[in-house]
Amino acid sequence: MTFLEYAPAPESTAILDIKPSYGLFIGGEFVDARGDAFATISPSTEEHITTVGEANADDVDRAVKAARLAYDKTWSKLSGSERGKYLFRIARIIQERSRELAVAETMDNGKPIRETRDVDMPLVAAWFFYYAGWADKLEYAGLGPKPQSLGVAAQIVPWNFPLLMLAWKIAPALAAGNTVVLKPAETTPLTALLFAEICQQAGLPEGVVNIITGAGSTGAALVAHPGINKVAFTGSTPVGRSIAASLAGTDVRATLELGGKGANIVFDDAAIDQAIEGIVSGIFFNQGHVCCAGSRLLVQENIHDDVLHRLQRRLQTLRLGDPLDKNTDIGAVNSKVQLERISALVDAGEAEGATRWSSDCVLPDKGFWFQPTVFTNVHTSHRVAQEEIFGPVLSVMTFRTPEEAIAKANNTPYGLSAGIWTEKASRMLAMANALRAGVIWANTFNKFDPASPFGGYQESGYGREGGRHGLAAYLEASDQKAGGR
Repeated sequence: MTFLEYAPAPESTAILDIKPSYGLFIGGEFVDARGDAFATISPSTEEHITTVGEANADDVDRAVKAARLAYDKTWSKLSGSERGKYLFRIARIIQERSRELAVAETMDNGKPIRETRDVDMPLVAAWFFYYAGWADKLEYAGLGPKPQSLGVAAQIVPWNFPLLMLAWKIAPALAAGNTVVLKPAETTPLTALLFAEICQQAGLPEGVVNIITGAGSTGAALVAHPGINKVAFTGSTPVGRSIAASLAGTDVRATLELGGKGANIVFDDAAIDQAIEGIVSGIFFNQGHVCCAGSRLLVQENIHDDVLHRLQRRLQTLRLGDPLDKNTDIGAVNSKVQLERISALVDAGEAEGATRWSSDCVLPDKGFWFQPTVFTNVHTSHRVAQEEIFGPVLSVMTFRTPEEAIAKANNTPYGLSAGIWTEKASRMLAMANALRAGVIWANTFNKFDPASPFGGYQESGYGREGGRHGLAAYLEASDQKAGGR
């Protein structure tokens, strides 16, 4: 097969004005961190981007107190329409700076520029626009005529969608009248720090949004602080369990969006070429760094060989390389640690007897890279079928009947997402009703909208983000106002 060759089309980084170092954003201004500084690097080149301050327990205390002061003195006193004006302003600035933010996200995270430009940034703006519209309509959130904000929200976001996860958390929190202290992942702090500049640009009152950078110890200090009223966390299931345990016995509200091992189910009446694109999007989008990725492909037995042939042919057309090149489909793995985890689980898959196929592509000499990989002859007990790999690795299994597909799809400790490919609406609805997953796509995959709630069951966490449900997570009925810890 002959493929067209494309001339390089790199996005310029000249649009970025990255400072040599960044402190913490507390009380509306950047301040020096009291902990040690650390470097953030590009996962595609391993080159230094900037130096970031690490918040210690004293810094966390400063940030929470700034958020509490802003809540008591300013933000909770504003009308919903006034809060909405700030959110609209932030959304418009994000649109104006979208190219800059996309480049920064790609440099810091490793995902292709076409994804940050065409998916992440439009959704970030959409989330702020959506919740800006909710700010003066809280009485319609389903919690009575005068729902109340919770207070100070502690928010911790992951490295796979740094700015989008920030929007998922900050936008509803502010619309509901809360103030926030947010900690980005230590490997991807850059766009959160640029968002702090956007808050200044929008004239957001001091202390309404505070951003502290650091590693796990910073997040643990934030969750343990007695001055918070809400924890919103997206990340791994083990850390989620730890957070849930630390909050047990308190009245601090929590939303935990954790891991996933989504099933993508293809029936023999599906539009196969359309399904192939959905399979690719489901697991190879963002290098598989997606909690709701369709990492388990369940194919009806009589079309298995055809689907696998078409899928492998399609994967050979994906371009792996410089994430700033507009032609790139597969970027870099976010970190060396994550690359080692992916490699270890792939080795385990081969050791357990599954058959590995990887696309034929040249990996760059520098950076963290893993080629798109497909496992066949997978058993439901294999680690690659049970554990979240969080990389560009797909496990393929077969089924004969809808009942078998449901049993295999639900054979997981997770319950975040699933996809169904069929032309029969009745089958689609029956399958969706039987699948234990919080988000189910029909004849598509990995599509998001701010009006649609997102979340899971079992080890995928609890609570919902997005839509009215995501707003309600930051509110309570007026007759149930909590009194703190």
